[in-house]
Amino acid sequence: MRREKNSDNKKVSRGIMLFVDVLIIALLLGLDQYTKYLASTRLKGNPPWVLIDGVLELQYLENRGSAFGMLQNQKFFILFVGVIFLAVILFFLFKLPEKKKFVKVHVLLSVVIAGGAGNMLDRFRFDFVVDFISFVLINYPIFNVADIYIVLATIGLFALFMFVFQEKDLEFLSFKQNRYREMK
Repeated sequence: MRREKNSDNKKVSRGIMLFVDVLIIALLLGLDQYTKYLASTRLKGNPPWVLIDGVLELQYLENRGSAFGMLQNQKFFILFVGVIFLAVILFFLFKLPEKKKFVKVHVLLSVVIAGGAGNMLDRFRFDFVVDFISFVLINYPIFNVADIYIVLATIGLFALFMFVFQEKDLEFLSFKQNRYREMK
């Protein structure tokens, strides 16, 4: 048996990684919910709180739609799509090989789950998502901490899959059985 010199192929315990995943999700979800609580108690009904004049403000908004305010008042459809996306992400998370090179993917997927769960929790509890961060400089839609998690982690995953992983690294995603691949 040939020994791999590359430390990326070292095994990582699935149990430990799943524990770390749950810990990341819990911490980030808690932070997201705390910031939304602060926004609800300190910003709701008040004028925007200017952080950088003409650039960045904190402004309370109840978003009853999805990203960028689309699909207004479509709570059940948005929740259904969110549950499907979270199920796919969890499936992917559990299929990841127990190799060190996939630790970053575990972390980034956990961050996406925390963001999605934070917004879904709002939608279940309040029928809307609390948004409060406003870039007034470019008139960008108001967003929240969970949205930041989702966007940054998705960019990180995109970069990993485009520039770090090779096609052979992703063979674990195939639904084909290994014995058929070996015949080719």
